[in-house]
Amino acid sequence: MALPLIAILNGPNINMLGLREPEKYGSTTMAELEVLCAKAAAGLGLAIDFRQTNGEGELVTWVQQCRGRCAGIIMNPAGYTTNSIATMDALLAVGLPTIEVHITNIHRREEFRHHSFISKAATGVIAGLGVEGYVLALRAMAGMLGTEQGK
Repeated sequence: MALPLIAILNGPNINMLGLREPEKYGSTTMAELEVLCAKAAAGLGLAIDFRQTNGEGELVTWVQQCRGRCAGIIMNPAGYTTNSIATMDALLAVGLPTIEVHITNIHRREEFRHHSFISKAATGVIAGLGVEGYVLALRAMAGMLGTEQGK
């Protein structure tokens, strides 16, 4: 039997992890993050489809493609957090459990980062725990889906 598929969708500049402002985002690269997520997912009875884009339209298309294909979505919308009504609308349209993840605590940063359109479509939000937030999101998703009881 196939494992439930979780889309892990990342927005702009996540491909620069490990290089861009390591004092804020840490030294883990995007490739290392994908490996971390794959290992965590396997231990939780989940499969992942890990992607990153710098384009809003591509992100919206990926969200739409999750309908009927994925059991849930984990998304770090990055720079689209504060301004992408299109991504929010796509998440609402697919109706899947969604966990919004931010590596930094967006509420301790500049005022404009405090509002998230994505949160309006998210089941839950994890912020400020570094790349470990992705692992926590996978654990929460497993709990919601009943795989490995989220252990």
